Amino acid sequence: ADVAAVAALCNDASIIGNDGTGVDSGAVERIFERTGEPTEAALCILAEKLGGMAKLPDTKDLVPPSTLASANVDSWRMNFPRMATLEFNRDRKSMSVLVDFQKGLDPSSISSQTNHINNDDTEYDGKDSNKDTTRKKKSVAQNRLLVKGAPNMVLDRCTHVKMRDGKVVKLTGSLKRSIEAKITEMAVRPLRCLALAVKDESKLERSLLKFDGIDATAHPLLKDSSKYKDIESGLTLVGIVGIKDPARPEVPASIRECSQAGIRVMMITGDARDTAIAIAKDVNIFEADADPSTLKAFEGREFFLKDEEEQLEILKRDNIVFCRAQPADKQKLVKMLQQLGEIPAMTGDGVNDAPALQQSAIGVAMGTGTSVAKEAADMVLADDNFSTIVSAVEEGRTIYANMQAFICFLISCNIGEICAIFFATLAGFPEPLTAMHLLWINLVTDGPPATALGFNPPSPGMMESPPRPSDEPIMTKWLLTRYILTGLYVGVATIGVFAQHYVQQGITLSELANWSHCGQAWVPPGGAAMCTNLFRESGRMLPQTLSLTTLVCMEMLKALSAVSVNDSLFRVGPQSNKWLLLGVSGPFLLHLLVLYSSRLGLPGLGESFGMVPLTWDDWTTVLLWAAPILLVDEILKAIGRRVNAKSLEHQQQQDLTKDSEVFSP
Repeated sequence: ADVAAVAALCNDASIIGNDGTGVDSGAVERIFERTGEPTEAALCILAEKLGGMAKLPDTKDLVPPSTLASANVDSWRMNFPRMATLEFNRDRKSMSVLVDFQKGLDPSSISSQTNHINNDDTEYDGKDSNKDTTRKKKSVAQNRLLVKGAPNMVLDRCTHVKMRDGKVVKLTGSLKRSIEAKITEMAVRPLRCLALAVKDESKLERSLLKFDGIDATAHPLLKDSSKYKDIESGLTLVGIVGIKDPARPEVPASIRECSQAGIRVMMITGDARDTAIAIAKDVNIFEADADPSTLKAFEGREFFLKDEEEQLEILKRDNIVFCRAQPADKQKLVKMLQQLGEIPAMTGDGVNDAPALQQSAIGVAMGTGTSVAKEAADMVLADDNFSTIVSAVEEGRTIYANMQAFICFLISCNIGEICAIFFATLAGFPEPLTAMHLLWINLVTDGPPATALGFNPPSPGMMESPPRPSDEPIMTKWLLTRYILTGLYVGVATIGVFAQHYVQQGITLSELANWSHCGQAWVPPGGAAMCTNLFRESGRMLPQTLSLTTLVCMEMLKALSAVSVNDSLFRVGPQSNKWLLLGVSGPFLLHLLVLYSSRLGLPGLGESFGMVPLTWDDWTTVLLWAAPILLVDEILKAIGRRVNAKSLEHQQQQDLTKDSEVFSP
């Protein structure tokens, strides 16, 4: 019964049952919910399972959830009022309450008569009853101290142990070692262990024994928290509780994905080292077969007692676990990681986590956390799920890659347009594109595909590549080189198809460069009268239409290839982005509509844009000039993948060199 008493009374949490009242109220999402800390809520469940205080019928299905949820805990708290609370302190790692046991039952009698009380037909109300001799008031005892806390700390303050049969024995060295071994065995399972202890009236200070709970701030012992450790001495250990706090099923896979993506995970916990290591192995922070002595797991102040240089070297690589950590340690770790040039993201839910959340590059507050933590954080995790953070990282990388694809498409196309006009002017050729053509390209054929590239799906190996450097520009030197090379081909092809049309008419390139002197310096086949048909007004519409259509086709093909910045079109095809297919087909169909408007009963539409219909031979010429853009882009992508691989290999070699320098004898 002492275990149930400590679990129920040294506790500020509670379990609430939802009955669900009829159809109008709708379905209840959860039958049972907790208020307070999860660990304390687990102790409430333990007290309910132990029972002994509330009379409930044998058929529990007849008891509404609102009654069943906290029947025994409520009875404990009603019959044994709390006189004072010795709040949890991270130095002593325990919390205790002073409880008046004179008004209630003797816990030992509750333990011995549990079944009898549960099966009694009369509900127990905490008062004297002539019908049940086991329910006598205990007139000797008054206040008792109930304690819960970290096993290693509480055990050091215990002098006796209460055995299963109720016998109290002295805590000898061998018995203590046996208990510590059991605690270690439970911790590696892993179970979060708590020690439960009591301090009876025979050892309790006289002023606390008779304390009525009216004004704790005026009590010489209770008003000073530095004396709580002395009060919590001479304890009797009544039990060790192991609480299973399993990670969500998807967490191990998410942390494995983090490792593949070059993201290191550091776990900061208040659990003991053995428990923390076991949990870390379960969720893939540490390898399951790793030797515990070689793992980076630090307990208490162990890490911060090292030299600062050694601390920084430890933080540079590998996943790390910090056990029995204090809130201030989180902020120190964040500052040290930032000092190393890392981008730390910190999660937290308590008031004490707020400084670290604000200090970190990305503060992530739990949805069930305090309002202070939420205000200090940059983002709030509504579902309290670590996997959501990993999904957010993947989404962020996808957005960044799509921005690069967007820029690659627009810049390469714009460079191509500039090159076409520049090279034509430099060579002395007629303008291959008019102002109306350039406006058509930028407003109609560029916009929809570029917008659709923002919906590109994640690349297959996106979460297998390391994070990019924080100071890396979105347009790297290699990407700029790619854009220029692609743009050069676009410009050359646009001029090439234009010049080819005139060459097929029997005009040499030198004559084309001197086109303004046609009929004077040189005469085209057919005589000087052909100059107007070749270079003036409608005579130039066909070659300009060829240039414009070739440019449009190259931009559409370039957009399809830009579905991935580095992956081949054969690995990540355009079919993975349905919006891109729509963004490409829509402008191209619109271009065809204007191109063949004369055949659709709108003869003035095409002429107003300076376009004429193309024959099948013309389309063959267009495709011969436009299609190679895919080959150019594939070659540049392959070179880019090789450049990235060499860069990664070089970085890994540098890291290995640094490691050998640090650990060399």
